[in-house]
Amino acid sequence: MKQPVIFKHEFVQFIPEELQEGTIYVSIRFATVAHLCACGCKTKVVTPLKPTDWQLTFDGKTVSLHPSVGNWAFPCRSHYWIRNDKVQWADDWSDARIEANREYDRRAKDRYFSEVEGDAGLVTTGEPVTAQPVTKPAWWRKLWPW
Repeated sequence: MKQPVIFKHEFVQFIPEELQEGTIYVSIRFATVAHLCACGCKTKVVTPLKPTDWQLTFDGKTVSLHPSVGNWAFPCRSHYWIRNDKVQWADDWSDARIEANREYDRRAKDRYFSEVEGDAGLVTTGEPVTAQPVTKPAWWRKLWPW
């Protein structure tokens, strides 16, 4: 059984270059969360906060990330949830299950972005944007230079 891990969280503007073990860094400005892998391998884990990736919950005292953190590309292949600043270890996944989940994620992202583009005609970057209506010139304006 893996050791229990409790993180402390720190809200920052910029994610520091060197991360401290046991600390989750949250940058609201850049919609990013970073920490060192909970298994102790010291690999930097970055989780982007997006509707198609991770969501962060701050209850005024602790933070939680959803969905789980699956470090499949790391040698440790650790898999865990961060709930209320605590690591809850999850089962290891087979390569087939990992690939199936990646495919599911790709399709979900494609579906999400096609709906966003279909609804608004553009995809936002998280920065405030003032949209201007796009209008085609009236047919007679095309003849105006004549």
